[in-house]
Amino acid sequence: MLVTSPPDLDLRHRRGSRGLRRVNLALFAAGLTTFMSLYSTQALLPVLSRVFGVSPTASSLLVSLSTGALALAVIPVSSLSERLGRTRVMLVSSVTAAVLGLLLPLSPSFPLLGLIRAAQGIALAGVPAVAMAYLADEVHPEALGGAMGRYIAGNTIGGLLGRLIPGFVTDLAGWRWALGVTAAGALLLTLAFWALLPPSRCFRPARAGQGSLLRHLRDPGLRRLYLIGLVLMAGFVTVYNYLGYRLLAAPFGLPEWLTGLVFLMYLAGTFSSPAAGSLADRIGRRPVVYGAFALAAVGLLATLPDTLPVMGAGLLVFTAGFFAAHSVASGWVGRRAVGGKAQASALYLFAYYGGSSLGGSAGGLAYEHGRWPATVGYALVLLAIGALAARRLTEPAARPAEPPAA
Repeated sequence: MLVTSPPDLDLRHRRGSRGLRRVNLALFAAGLTTFMSLYSTQALLPVLSRVFGVSPTASSLLVSLSTGALALAVIPVSSLSERLGRTRVMLVSSVTAAVLGLLLPLSPSFPLLGLIRAAQGIALAGVPAVAMAYLADEVHPEALGGAMGRYIAGNTIGGLLGRLIPGFVTDLAGWRWALGVTAAGALLLTLAFWALLPPSRCFRPARAGQGSLLRHLRDPGLRRLYLIGLVLMAGFVTVYNYLGYRLLAAPFGLPEWLTGLVFLMYLAGTFSSPAAGSLADRIGRRPVVYGAFALAAVGLLATLPDTLPVMGAGLLVFTAGFFAAHSVASGWVGRRAVGGKAQASALYLFAYYGGSSLGGSAGGLAYEHGRWPATVGYALVLLAIGALAARRLTEPAARPAEPPAA
């Protein structure tokens, strides 16, 4: 069968072009603002447990509510982007989330704080739900893996800033100022995203409804990728949710500002994400995913000893492996999906953030019953499930282009 190229392939941004540089910068800023907002309460969980008198598992709801709400919103938001356009949905979403973030420091109670976090999660859904589809639409396939990796790198630095800034400011001025400063920074980054993002050149409006979702779910390869996203994020959020409690307790007994520095490990993902994406473009995705899972498992095991340098090195390796696997798996979804790429990516994100919400809270039960060894065991089981799901994944075959939507 003769395979034809998409008719708009020449319009897509190629490696080294000025347009691709703008796309990379804009999506980098989008990742920064989204993940600064999404995880701004994670470093504060021990503080908020003490201030509001709640358990570690209850305090972790401030992360789980936002990620769970985001998971529920990504699919309808992605469908909206198929009709209204990628850029419009991403920009409105990021501005709304930034404004909601400014309300967090004004919250007088834990339930209201949780409610605002849930609303913020819904608003934030527009960026991750659409960004991967935007890249798949606008970036030439030869450069897609690297572009996806740079977007994920922006996510990692955003997640890092969303943990470090509140941790530092809390010691100086309290948790309310910490959340306020983080929200103000997210708003500035949103304005930069707005200014940098190039308009869509290859987007074609489509009516992507239930049939498109069912088509993606019938693809066994996409189902395996969705499972990989779920278990990856469940284990990752569990490790970072409860590591702070371990470092504050004996035998470490670290101060809160120093405990917040653990999120510097996110810088490992800043380098491993684009490197893994580019490597996958050259040698294939499955071997890179396997290597990333193995790296994460080795790093987890190294966090077991009560020796701070060894545990820090293990956490660095675990983080690099996680972001490498996520970068390749998320890019693989866009390459594999036939039509309705925003919905295909949204299903991945539904599983990914569903894993964060449900898996992160379940990890709290492991921590409360067996402390850190049980937490590591729980995360290792999740990695093993992901590695089994990747075993039968294959590279997508070239397909004929879809006819343009009416």
